[in-house]
Amino acid sequence: MIIDCYDIKTEPIISMRDFYGEPKHILDICLIIFSKDIHTHLLNTYDCEEIGLLTACNGNIVIYKMNYKGTDIAFYLTGIGSAVASSMCYETSWLTGATKFIMFGSCGSLNREKTDGKFIIPTESYRGEGCSYYYAPPSDYIEIKNSAKLSAIFGELAVPYVAGKVWTTDSMLRETVGLVEKRRAEGCIAVEMELSGVQAVCDFYNLELYDFLEAGDVLESSGYEVEGLHAANHNLGKLYIALETALRL
Repeated sequence: MIIDCYDIKTEPIISMRDFYGEPKHILDICLIIFSKDIHTHLLNTYDCEEIGLLTACNGNIVIYKMNYKGTDIAFYLTGIGSAVASSMCYETSWLTGATKFIMFGSCGSLNREKTDGKFIIPTESYRGEGCSYYYAPPSDYIEIKNSAKLSAIFGELAVPYVAGKVWTTDSMLRETVGLVEKRRAEGCIAVEMELSGVQAVCDFYNLELYDFLEAGDVLESSGYEVEGLHAANHNLGKLYIALETALRL
């Protein structure tokens, strides 16, 4: 069973050294970006330097470095889904030395009244994916450890937000009426596809994760609304909130 996958009694067979050699130490802060539009905006707006390469048989992902108001910040375009995003986060830490990751993307709202017009700072995430069970003891939810610190930064920046539980799923096509109602009853206000896995990996390797979301689509028992998803995915406002957050870590 997947809940038996947390093995810290024996050593892993595969190491990052097998692929990348010794770890590097270039900078400390990295943005995890989901939007191709936001990624392109950074490349077109700032002087960006290639500092690493995430390699895979289906293509490579470049890690870039930029400078924002005197602070060096790395960024890369992540894959979607818990297992891929989690692996890329740890690989990036190995290749750059980054220990603080700011992840920001879109999500589906499970409570339009609470999320409308506000960013979402997750406090816990339901582990409805597989990756986290290899990195943390089994439990229904994982704590998002830096949610209070990020909330304080949002307060300082006067950014409207709501804090609450979210649900990480591996399959948006299996977000059934029954599961939506169950997560809502537990207090979840949004659903996304990476957080619990990335948080578990960051906890395991002593990395810091700061995550916030913007709701686009809305999931309710009465139906699905997708109209706001594109704007939530590519909103440049999220980028500058993330950059200002980086300066305060």
